[in-house]
Amino acid sequence: MSSTIVLITGGNRGLGQGLVKNFLEQPNHTVIAANRDPSSSTSKALSDLPKGKGTNLILVKYDASIEQDAFSVVKELQQNHGISYLDIVVANAGYSKNYPLVKDVKRSDLVELLETNAFGPVSLYQATRDLLQKSEKKPIFAPVGSGAGALGRQPPVPNASYGPSKTVVFWYGVRINAEDEWLNSFVLDPGFVQTEMGNVGARTFGMVEAPITVEDSTGGMYNVLTTATKEKYGGKCVLFTGEVQEW
Repeated sequence: MSSTIVLITGGNRGLGQGLVKNFLEQPNHTVIAANRDPSSSTSKALSDLPKGKGTNLILVKYDASIEQDAFSVVKELQQNHGISYLDIVVANAGYSKNYPLVKDVKRSDLVELLETNAFGPVSLYQATRDLLQKSEKKPIFAPVGSGAGALGRQPPVPNASYGPSKTVVFWYGVRINAEDEWLNSFVLDPGFVQTEMGNVGARTFGMVEAPITVEDSTGGMYNVLTTATKEKYGGKCVLFTGEVQEW
């Protein structure tokens, strides 16, 4: 049986690190952790995580704010690591900068967050599409969204820079799934998680910490990714519990 090859961006911290951990524990996997600095201590620490039989880890440099980086990653994987296909791509890399009201949000902050959180996944899809199409399994492209970008269930808090950047992710998750009948594309909603970014947001909104642990969120997302079908989840927003969310 061919190895299952999984690419996770932002794979050295928070949700990305949790997903990398879950996939590394499985046998016969190649897990690619893409992040801005593979030489950092958080990246190197991934090598110490438990691995299933026949499973290996690849670290590659990737900055979601730089359009060409996604294409450079694919070139490096093909030329230096012999990667000829991808089964699952999780566009997880992203960040939040501040939590302004719409009347106060700076256009420069909107553009900055869109570059990473929204345009980054688009470039990643474009760069990895050919390798996903070569998968012998049922390939998945899953950008990570957020309830902050919801419309009908929008949280009643100031979030005028990060929220809209995730709304754009929802649009592309639906559209990619519609355009590629062979590809299962859906948006993963990790919930409000106790990552560094999540807890900063929680404190901003008067909470002690976010309500969901990283382990619960990433364990749930792993289950979604490994059981998903296009019929069930394609073009939808899927909470880490497996529940399909309203937009």
